[in-house]
Amino acid sequence: MSETAQPPVDEKLVVEHAIVVKAGTEILAGRTSLGIELGSTRIKVCLVGDDPSVVLAVGSHEWENSFVDRVWTYSIDEVWAGVQAAYADLVDDVERRYSVRPDSFGAIGVSAMMHGYLAFDASGELLVPFRTWRNTTTGAASAELTGLFGVNIPLRWSVAHVHQAVLDDEPHVADIDFITTLAGYVHWRLTGRRVTGIGDASGMFPIDSATNDYDASLLARYDGLVADKAPTLSLAAVLPEVLVAGADAGFLTPEGAALLDPSGALRPGALLCPPEGDAGTGMVATCSVAPRTGNVSAGTSIFAMVVLERPLGSVHHELDFVTTPTGHPVAMVHCNNGASELAAWVGLFGRFSAASGSDLPTDAVFDILFREALEGEADAGGLLAYNHLAGEPIAGLAEGRPLVVRTPDSRLTLANFMRAQLYGVFGTLSLGMRVLAGEGAQIDQMFAHGGMFRTAGVAQRFLAGAIDAPVAVADTASEGGAWGMAVLASYAAHTAAAPSALDLDGFLRERVFAGARFETVDPVPADVAGFATYLDDYSAGLAVERVAVDVLTPTERTP
Repeated sequence: MSETAQPPVDEKLVVEHAIVVKAGTEILAGRTSLGIELGSTRIKVCLVGDDPSVVLAVGSHEWENSFVDRVWTYSIDEVWAGVQAAYADLVDDVERRYSVRPDSFGAIGVSAMMHGYLAFDASGELLVPFRTWRNTTTGAASAELTGLFGVNIPLRWSVAHVHQAVLDDEPHVADIDFITTLAGYVHWRLTGRRVTGIGDASGMFPIDSATNDYDASLLARYDGLVADKAPTLSLAAVLPEVLVAGADAGFLTPEGAALLDPSGALRPGALLCPPEGDAGTGMVATCSVAPRTGNVSAGTSIFAMVVLERPLGSVHHELDFVTTPTGHPVAMVHCNNGASELAAWVGLFGRFSAASGSDLPTDAVFDILFREALEGEADAGGLLAYNHLAGEPIAGLAEGRPLVVRTPDSRLTLANFMRAQLYGVFGTLSLGMRVLAGEGAQIDQMFAHGGMFRTAGVAQRFLAGAIDAPVAVADTASEGGAWGMAVLASYAAHTAAAPSALDLDGFLRERVFAGARFETVDPVPADVAGFATYLDDYSAGLAVERVAVDVLTPTERTP
């Protein structure tokens, strides 16, 4: 009697099944960490498990700011509708992948675009519409506070918005009970705690890294400044409490669980880590929280951060000083305008492909155009692209007017056009990086993250040429800040279980990035020289931008 032959075992399927089963077990047991990030154009949710380097599932929701009464804003209803949609999308993704639905998490973290102004009265009512970081109407306040503090206070910082409201005699100032950021607001509603992470707080008011709190002497100086004009306003009383990474920032309340998941399936009780700004999550997502490390985050805005070994010698309007999520001082070059104009041009070419009968996916259009840019001349053939949809303080622009400019002898090719657009994303950033280099700040390597780095070796190479330094991109780069926030939530759970465990840098290096793959690109000398030529012309051409702001007035246009 012969034995029946058994089919060969597919070892790959066995491994994949084991991974799915393990992840499903972690999810059902609540041994997961959830990161929520409210970006400028997308709200993203990311889930990690026992191994925070592995993304288990994601969810997202697209949204856009509105320009209402000459203020860039999002409504509070949009905030919660977007968060709920992104969370529901994540739950559906979990079910598709693992055939389970989560009803609890070990830890949760909330991140959002930094700065801006959310002011509430004693009953918790919003006093004026949310004023985002993108608004540039705080020039008088910024200048006065910079002089008073001896520290650069950018237009977008929360204290600049507060003080501008004081200067403008806005009636709501007398009723202010609480001021926070978008991340701090969402965290407050989920936990009832009026706190924020130190990195996010450092975009509200200057931080004293010796105490890991707001600078007490500057708080007193500000209260003295406004004592007559706003006698009921005390910043120390209305700003959120400052917490460092790993601290207990509260727990998900029943009301918070219902806000996040209106279906009622989510149970309260999850630990929440301190909420952070997108600068902090960018540092975490690129393993750059130690001195002499730095990163560039590219999205609707673009900013570079360098963790400093020592304070800089003087004040520069191009630089502001924030902190890592653990309180180390960081020099930041923040630009209001990033990749939005580039994305608009890619959308235009995508529509052309559809109209011509070749309806390509958006990612394919990006990939084709980015690779075409590699064929462009090192200086983009004399073409200049300005990505200023909003005002840009570093460039001296109160408002934005996107432009493509060229001289008659420039060479208008698709390759040069796309290279100019990519260079344009890094243009204003490079003006600030020149100032930082002049201060002697040292950096061993720049890490980059954001969706525009998904096409391997293109934006990364041009950034290396723009800053004349090696640029590394990890295989997690496109997950960005939501993943970084999930890692911070995981770190909070880790420190709650073992308070004497690794510091954040050690946790990242040993638990998150130990097996990460980094692709590093060194600057190409021809790119460095070509971008320098581009930037010189770009700087001169800013005069054209200023005239455009003066003579071209935006109008409301119906679709």
